[in-house]
Amino acid sequence: MSEKKEVKKPKKTKEDKKHLVIVESPAKAKTIKKFLGNTYKIEASMGHVRDLPKSQLGIDIEHDYEPKYITIRGKGELLSQLRKQAKSADKVYLATDPDREGEAISWHLLHALNLKEKPISRITFNEITKNAVKKSISEAREIDMDLVNAQQARRILDRVVGYTISDLLWQKVKGRLSAGRVQSVALRMICDREEEINSFIPEEYWTITAHLTDEYKNDINAKFYGTEKEKIELHNETETNSIIEQIKLKEFVVTDVKKGTRIKKPVAPFTTSTLQQEASKHLNMTTQKTMIIAQQLYEGIDIKGEGTIGIVSYIRTDSFRVSDEAYHQAVQFIDETYGKEYVNPERAVYKSKGKTQDAHEAIRPTSASRTPESIKESLSKDQYKLYKLIWERFIASQMSPAVYDTLSVKIKCDKYQFRTGGSVLKFEGFLKVYNYSKEETEKIVNLEQGQILQQKEIEGIQHFTQPPPRFTDASLVKTLEEIGVGRPSTYAPTLTTIQTRNYVTKENKNLFPTELGEIVNDIMKNYFSDIVDIHFTATMEDKLDKVEEGKGEWKQIIREFYPPFHKEVLDAAEKLEKIDIKDEVTDIICEKCGRNMVIKYGRYGKFIACPGFPECHNAKAFYEEAGVSCPECGEKILIKKTKKGRKYFGCENSECNFMSWNKPTGEKCPRCGSYMEEKGKKNTKIVCSNIQCGYIQQEKKEKAE
Repeated sequence: MSEKKEVKKPKKTKEDKKHLVIVESPAKAKTIKKFLGNTYKIEASMGHVRDLPKSQLGIDIEHDYEPKYITIRGKGELLSQLRKQAKSADKVYLATDPDREGEAISWHLLHALNLKEKPISRITFNEITKNAVKKSISEAREIDMDLVNAQQARRILDRVVGYTISDLLWQKVKGRLSAGRVQSVALRMICDREEEINSFIPEEYWTITAHLTDEYKNDINAKFYGTEKEKIELHNETETNSIIEQIKLKEFVVTDVKKGTRIKKPVAPFTTSTLQQEASKHLNMTTQKTMIIAQQLYEGIDIKGEGTIGIVSYIRTDSFRVSDEAYHQAVQFIDETYGKEYVNPERAVYKSKGKTQDAHEAIRPTSASRTPESIKESLSKDQYKLYKLIWERFIASQMSPAVYDTLSVKIKCDKYQFRTGGSVLKFEGFLKVYNYSKEETEKIVNLEQGQILQQKEIEGIQHFTQPPPRFTDASLVKTLEEIGVGRPSTYAPTLTTIQTRNYVTKENKNLFPTELGEIVNDIMKNYFSDIVDIHFTATMEDKLDKVEEGKGEWKQIIREFYPPFHKEVLDAAEKLEKIDIKDEVTDIICEKCGRNMVIKYGRYGKFIACPGFPECHNAKAFYEEAGVSCPECGEKILIKKTKKGRKYFGCENSECNFMSWNKPTGEKCPRCGSYMEEKGKKNTKIVCSNIQCGYIQQEKKEKAE
């Protein structure tokens, strides 16, 4: 019998081979599809496919903190389809986002799709354009396990902290509470700032402005400085009036005139943090909304005449770096549009003050010539606003500085010195494109040394020092970045979580802690001081970054952290008394069923409800008595809350308009007759409610008998 000859299958040509590319989102898949040929099939994983279970800790503490990953509920059918497609593909490309989280998603896909025996490649691109995507295929690599392990360490650390402390809060306070690693620090900062504001006692100070004219009737406003030798601070009206009396009707003589120029350097292109800050300040967008819209601009927009294309680079970055290609595009656009004088004579290189990973470029348009106006009709209103902000910031970053003419003048009257000055814009430079702050310039009156100026009026003005401002989304993100807590991808979810949990409320962009937020913060400070310690959290971030750089073993971080943390949890569980928010029975009768109504504690604080729920749904607002009478009408003062949960003190009389953020004491000020109030929680002081009076009641000391 003759042996059968093995028939060799013809080798597949490049055109015959089938490639599977997996990204996270359908929008990203749609954009990439147009850049690659028919041999590439693009599918979306719809984000993460595996995670730690929601119903349990999901970490094997006894076996070296090994994570127990499971398939995310609802992803089974999708994974089954992806497995079939991967099996029939000659090669699989994992094209998730170019960061730690994206690397981890690719690694999870590798395991969930059983791709270990399959030729797979990891590809990343900083922008979703034809050149960038095709280049990534030619530069395909293996999965970076340093990035994966950095993400695993962060995820497990956050799970250990969040899951364990949240469980304790459920037991000791109420359900649906949480305490995360970064969110607890953010909450503490907001609570500490509120305490600082409540404890702040304004201090009086005065300024003197001399309204003068020259011989040409030009108005000049000069500010009191002091003497030639030293600056003099004015603390009260007596000191101020004394100086005004000395200089009345006396000559004002110009003693020194300095002319110069001031350079204002262009602004750096956006990082994630600065984009969130500027979008909050100038577009009134929350951090969450900013990131959702920025993601849309990155993943792809259907542009008229171009098709679907990513119009900004990757939007999670802490780097100011710009590629050579993008830089040359910007320079060419500036030269052709505004003129050579608007091009920065030297390439602007921006350095971060803190530590950055520099894994990606700054956030920039994928084409400098794609102006906001040219694509406006293809964008939604919010997309246009955010793209315009990004485009203008990037173009401005490579433009020449703005130049101002400046004047500084010293004026003498008697033995005292006054000062004035101003600046006018000489060359707008980058401000031609990016001038959101609208910096005001003061009119310059050309004065000469020895010139005599005439008095019109000498004005003494009373001022009071102001407390530090409350945090806004923008200032909180800026501060978190400066102190090294959290990373670009964590700011938006952190702010969203503390507001969703009703720990913090927002009024006119300002963040206020709620009563519930203060309870949780006090527990965290008393029992988990490390977790809410800024230095400890920042140091932990540095350790996690070292894992990403390949300079640390990821489980070692958990090994060092967990034992002392677990001891704190056990200690807190034993010592922390249950904050029992009982249903306190009132003498208010339910008008629907006749039962005595009870005080309950809900998402927005206390309210009165019928105990007959669910048969009876009657509920109404609850106002606790403050124990003092109204300074205006004598009725009871109640502790009320704004619609967003901020506490204030108001009169029970609906016709009386009295309200105060601070609790009235029931006493009158001995100096001006206004009502006295309590300021601060820890170091409570009794002060006059009239800020212009400024009276502070001294503590009464009892003599020991």
